[in-house]
Amino acid sequence: MDGGIDETPGFAERGRGWARAAVGFGRRLADIALPPLCLSCGQGVEAHGALCGTCWTAMAFIEAPFCPVSGVPFPFDPGPGIVSAAALASPPPYARARAVMRYSDESARLVHRFKYSDRMEAAPAFARWMARAGAELLEGADFIAPVPLHRRRLFSRRFNQSAELARRISHLSAVAFVPDLLERVRATRPQVGLSGAARRRNVAGAFRLRARARELVKGRIVVIVDDVITTGATVEACARVLKAAGTREVRVLCLARVVPGEGATI
Repeated sequence: MDGGIDETPGFAERGRGWARAAVGFGRRLADIALPPLCLSCGQGVEAHGALCGTCWTAMAFIEAPFCPVSGVPFPFDPGPGIVSAAALASPPPYARARAVMRYSDESARLVHRFKYSDRMEAAPAFARWMARAGAELLEGADFIAPVPLHRRRLFSRRFNQSAELARRISHLSAVAFVPDLLERVRATRPQVGLSGAARRRNVAGAFRLRARARELVKGRIVVIVDDVITTGATVEACARVLKAAGTREVRVLCLARVVPGEGATI
């Protein structure tokens, strides 16, 4: 012994190194067995949960300028704080809404594969995109809650896609996730093909606050998560229930939304 510092790695440090190596090796094996593929077209990509360059370019991500209330993109920059004519004419029951992308043929393929084909590998990427697009909505929020499915539809689909997104966004943002804040008490017909007025009639009275949740939401800020906004009828119905219970502010975050006048419909 010469009294110098022993630089030989300790057992704990060696153990951590072996663990990291094992994890890396396991990931390489997984990538060989299940290679990472583009979430949209299925072409090979560098990492799981990603889009290839072509599909990424094809997605119509929503960026400023957009209406500060509805989140609908403007065709030109009207200046700071300008609210869209639609939001002024018919103010929604929520304070603000944001969406990651326009609903288009490309984004519809992503949503449908996730929603109806159990493509759960897309959920982490979607949640990251939504957390980034909705950063200002999540800031200062007390709870994040999904638009609920009726129990019959939940049984047939096996999972609530909005709940899965909300759970992951909660983890990314540290906003408390309350999966059963709202419940759908009436089975509604699918909204596909319905007009805006028909959609609102379809979801009227379909939602209610869970028992004992009234005191939980009173004076609080709640972020409602859904996968797609078409006319806004569903999230507006949820927002009205929360506002009637004394919620201070309701905000809405979704993956994709139909932009009026662009021709995309659901």
